[in-house]
Amino acid sequence: MATKDPTAVERANLLNMAKLSIKGLIESALSFGRTLDSDYPPLQQFFVVMEHCLKHGLKVRKSFLSYNKTIWGPLELVEKLYPEAEEIGASVRDLPGLKTPLGRARAWLRLALMQKKMADYLRCLIIQRDLLSEFYEYHALMMEEEGAVIVGLLVGLNVIDANLCVKGEDLDSQVGVIDFSMYLKNEDDIGNKERNVQIAAILDQKNYVEELNRQLNSTVSSLHSRVDSLEKSNTKLIEELAIAKNNIIKLQEENHQLRSENKLILMKTQQHLEVTKVDVETELQTYKHSRQGLDEMYNEARKQLRDESQLRQGSEDSLQEKNEIIARLEEKTNKITVAMRQLEQRLQQAEKAQLEAEDEDKKYLQECQSKSDSLQKQISQKEKQLAQLETDLKIEKEWRQTLQEDLQKEKDALSHLRNETQQIISLKKEFLNLQDENQQLKKIYHEKEQALQELGNKLSESKLKIEDIKEANKALQGLVWLKDKEATHCKLCEKEFSLSKRKHHCRNCGEIFCNACSDNELPLPSSPKPVRVCDSCHALLIQRCSSNLP
Repeated sequence: MATKDPTAVERANLLNMAKLSIKGLIESALSFGRTLDSDYPPLQQFFVVMEHCLKHGLKVRKSFLSYNKTIWGPLELVEKLYPEAEEIGASVRDLPGLKTPLGRARAWLRLALMQKKMADYLRCLIIQRDLLSEFYEYHALMMEEEGAVIVGLLVGLNVIDANLCVKGEDLDSQVGVIDFSMYLKNEDDIGNKERNVQIAAILDQKNYVEELNRQLNSTVSSLHSRVDSLEKSNTKLIEELAIAKNNIIKLQEENHQLRSENKLILMKTQQHLEVTKVDVETELQTYKHSRQGLDEMYNEARKQLRDESQLRQGSEDSLQEKNEIIARLEEKTNKITVAMRQLEQRLQQAEKAQLEAEDEDKKYLQECQSKSDSLQKQISQKEKQLAQLETDLKIEKEWRQTLQEDLQKEKDALSHLRNETQQIISLKKEFLNLQDENQQLKKIYHEKEQALQELGNKLSESKLKIEDIKEANKALQGLVWLKDKEATHCKLCEKEFSLSKRKHHCRNCGEIFCNACSDNELPLPSSPKPVRVCDSCHALLIQRCSSNLP
């Protein structure tokens, strides 16, 4: 039989250990359901396995004082091949307390896992085999196909979230020993693991329901606060709506009052204008008549003066009289002229007053019209505000109704979750009860094993009674002796036979009973020595004995 290459066997073993370690880490991390820390045992074993894989086939470098064999050299080469790895290399070199290259390599692996780029970093490393040949032998794991397989397996670790405290951890003096007990499991461990997984699942469900319950409570409280704020805003909008309605009613009343006042003022102005117009027309007619009479008197006086001037040579007395008459006429003419001027002035003043009244009426009408227009605009604005407020109020009512429906749904969901929480709690109690029953059954099992041991001890004693049983069998040859295989239950109590409830024959009737129903011994006519009888035969024989007594 051809012997296998030891280095190939070593690579295969390391590959299998890496597979088990990575698979166990992923499964346990997913079942754990939380961020992993440095104290998590599967994670510690993973780093130990990776350290062994990276150390396989590593060349020994001679230094000035001693030999040097470390994995920091190839890992430090990664930042030259992968620019994004410069940050992790600088972080490792800046960490205080790391004195050895091995400690820096361990810190590098932990930081790469936290960055979820360990597979990317090592992939770019194994591609450059000419550079790796400076650090590894040709048969090393990192130089063969097993290294590529392990790098492919490392991609699965990207689903794990790890929070590792590298600073302050003693990575220089750690001893990397693989714990094979974590990967060698028996049936009890599997059963315990399944139970632990079930318990963890129940606890996770309970925590999830509690967290969901807390979130629902906060959502309900926020909805309550929103409903309160909406009720306050709704009340405020109702008050503003009532105030707006009152303002609209007041503006409408004021508009109506202004319109009525405007009508009254227009009526009064028209009446005043009519009266003024009548007075002006009367004065104008009076002035016309007076002017006409004065014109006639003036023409008559001039005619008389002309006549008198012709007759001046006739008489001086008549001339003097005429002069007096002329003087009086001139005086009267002057008075009439003054009166006419006064009438003209009064007419001008009346016309001016009429114009001023018309201007004032126009201005007042314009002011009333502008005021009416502004009031109309205010009314239209208020009506728009009223319509907007009614729309907002309708929207608020619909929103409030929607919020109330959502709140009711949240309450229903909360009650449903509470019921589920109660069911989970009851399931947990049932699970604990089942665990107790399991312990009790184990206890009963041990007790039965002890009973079997005691039965085995008693078998030796039963051999001594074989002779007695033979004698009893001779006495009972006339009876029908029931076979053990035919009896499965006790004749009296009808309980099923088991290891703890054994079968016993009654030496009187031949039937099979349990120990509790056949723990009597009486001497029979066929056997003077006391033998086992059932409770029924015991009572019957006692009764017969008592009846035979004198």
